[in-house]
Amino acid sequence: MNYEQLTLWVQEVSMTYFKKPFRHQAVFNKRLRTTGGRYLLQTHNIEINPKYLEEYGEQEVEGIIKHELCHYHLHIEGKGYRHGDMDFQMLMQQTGSPRYCRPITASKWLYICESCHQNYPRMRKINTQKYCCSKCSGRIYLKK
Repeated sequence: MNYEQLTLWVQEVSMTYFKKPFRHQAVFNKRLRTTGGRYLLQTHNIEINPKYLEEYGEQEVEGIIKHELCHYHLHIEGKGYRHGDMDFQMLMQQTGSPRYCRPITASKWLYICESCHQNYPRMRKINTQKYCCSKCSGRIYLKK
């Protein structure tokens, strides 16, 4: 999906759920790590994390788009667009927008205890000879 298709999708979601046009651009931003998307106050553009489209599909991204459109439309209208504002919370409830997006699975390595089967997801590889299970002190191994 390219930027034009994403912008058309955001415009379609805006008209469907908000009955208001989206007149700016929507782009993918690969540098977003902890969030599914963000609304930029200065340019009124919306950025979407492309990892959510790859990992969870269009339904999750549509929820992210609706959430960011809540920020967009309220900011354009001069109403409370922040998460704690009553206007924002009411609009999210009316449109069925999610408050949070699901976390992206970031761990690359999964270690498991041989005895109690405790899981240890890790971003970096660890030395299994040096570490043991924190629950039962059993040996841990890398799940393949």
